Amino acid sequence: SSSATSRSSMVGISPSDRAEMASVIRLLRSATDDFVYESVIVDSVQDALLALVVNPEIQAVVAHDGFPFHSRHHLPHLEQFLTSRGTQMTGDLALQLLAICREIRPEVDRYLLSDRDWDRVAGSQEASDIRRIFFGVEEVKEVHLSVLDGVRERYQTPFFDNLKAYARRPMGTYHALPIARGKSIFKSNWIRDMGEFYGANLFMAESSATTGGLDSLLEPTGNIKKAQQLAAKAFGADHAYFVTNGTSTANKIVGQAVCKPGDIVLIDRDCHKSHHYACVLSGAQPYYIDAFALPQYSMYGGVPIANLKAALLELAAAGQLDRVRMVILTNATFDGHMSHTLRTMMECLAIKPDLVFLWDEAWSAAAHFSPYLRPRTAMGAVPPLRSLRSSESYRERYLAWREQDIAVDGSDPRALTEELLPDPDELEVRVYQTTSVHKSMSALRQASIILVADQEFGDIEENFKEAFYTHTSTSPNQQIIASLDIARRQMVLEGYELISGALDLAMDMRRLINTNPLISRYFRALTPIDLIPAEYRTVADADRFTWSGTLAAVARDEFILDRTRVTVTCGLAGLNGAEFKQLLADKYEIQINKTSRNSVLFQLNINNTRGDLANVIQVLADISRDIDERLRAGSEVEREDFQ
Repeated sequence: SSSATSRSSMVGISPSDRAEMASVIRLLRSATDDFVYESVIVDSVQDALLALVVNPEIQAVVAHDGFPFHSRHHLPHLEQFLTSRGTQMTGDLALQLLAICREIRPEVDRYLLSDRDWDRVAGSQEASDIRRIFFGVEEVKEVHLSVLDGVRERYQTPFFDNLKAYARRPMGTYHALPIARGKSIFKSNWIRDMGEFYGANLFMAESSATTGGLDSLLEPTGNIKKAQQLAAKAFGADHAYFVTNGTSTANKIVGQAVCKPGDIVLIDRDCHKSHHYACVLSGAQPYYIDAFALPQYSMYGGVPIANLKAALLELAAAGQLDRVRMVILTNATFDGHMSHTLRTMMECLAIKPDLVFLWDEAWSAAAHFSPYLRPRTAMGAVPPLRSLRSSESYRERYLAWREQDIAVDGSDPRALTEELLPDPDELEVRVYQTTSVHKSMSALRQASIILVADQEFGDIEENFKEAFYTHTSTSPNQQIIASLDIARRQMVLEGYELISGALDLAMDMRRLINTNPLISRYFRALTPIDLIPAEYRTVADADRFTWSGTLAAVARDEFILDRTRVTVTCGLAGLNGAEFKQLLADKYEIQINKTSRNSVLFQLNINNTRGDLANVIQVLADISRDIDERLRAGSEVEREDFQ
């Protein structure tokens, strides 16, 4: 809206030029502008990265030639974070800065002001992700208009905008949807309260028609197609397909599109039931693989890479590797375990270079918009996986690894214990991600997306469409489609801030539970150290809660924890998970979903506030005081029974 205020960050301009540029940009403002923004001027690479990390309102970065790497400020803790992003930057810092900006916050628009070798830069590979290159500071008005245009592009919601326009038109409806326009509701003496509860717009925006400005989900050619293209860009995918009946359906679509009778599918034994149905429907044969167990908390984690390799090598030794078509893995799990998606795919591709991967990320749609979680998502791993084919440094690493002469045909036990590297000339990048947008973003229930990054998609696109037709209603819910459009808009404009806030709340929740003398006697919030066995962690426990330790864990550990999932043990309170869940719902009006024998799971998301957290802490303190009082008033036998 015209009242929205965002930030653009300019780097590397001389003091006189930057003051003049900021002044000129203010003068260029117009009452007809869609957005109002202010400029944040910084002097170095470190200052720019610091601004990106701590200021979630930045929507664009404009970099100019000629600025230093190091900040003139001394901020040791932030230095630790920033230097981990590259201390050896030399040469053209502007391009390198914009590349790191893309890594940290890919949704932010990037611009380059260059008056040195601009013609060489404009045609270079490094500039391919830059939205626009300007010559020096002589095009300030174009910079201003470009910043507005970039935000405007992300702000648009093609389907939602069209649906609002449709609702305002005087439409006569002669199709099979009596509630369209709401007359059967608001004229009724008996169900008028339905209209009063939901509001008129819900019914004005309903239609089963795919003409008159509306589009078809089955054969999108207009605003739905554009909305899906924007979603694909937001998630870093080649294609995105909206699904209006949940990720259960999305999983079956991908399974039927990719697999044929007789194919073998490696599948997490603890996967969602929709994957079993997908195997039945496609005729594929599931080869089940175990996740690691956490018996002390009655739960399972993720599937270790060693277990996947063991299955592939066993099939190779049996002469069945050519039948293996796809690997299906859950990421994140319900409890928050996130795999090392890049390493997992690399080691599997070293054994079978044409494997297809389906990552069921129903619980982690919003993870893409956090630089901490994005590398552990399927689409977050696609760019580095694709870069292996053209990277000279990786090719050298691969040739050095080849010198070890590790056989991947099932005959060499070293293949199980050593890290395997795929041949850059043979590996294929074929990745699918299914994700429940409604579980972690602002979308209506059953709003899901299929994300595709498959270099061979052209060969199976017809199969995919047939599978999509098989499972998609010819009368999809318009409001669910609109909510997918809106949820994408929100995340590309403020997702970084929202996810960062949810992570902060989750960290505070663990700290407040585990350091409160009263609450911690009966309840404990588990940490990654509790939920990830030591063999899957490389970072020392004492270092895991520093910036460098956190980033090192994301880069190296086989599993990390999505810390928005807070598992709280309740066994010391004398309650099993089901009893604790019932107590929270009946007495304190707190809703949770997953429980185990001795724990419950609190899922924090972009909807939660500090008030919500304060309520939980107060409730846990009240329950703890009740237990204290009951034990004080009870007999010695009762206290012994409690223990």
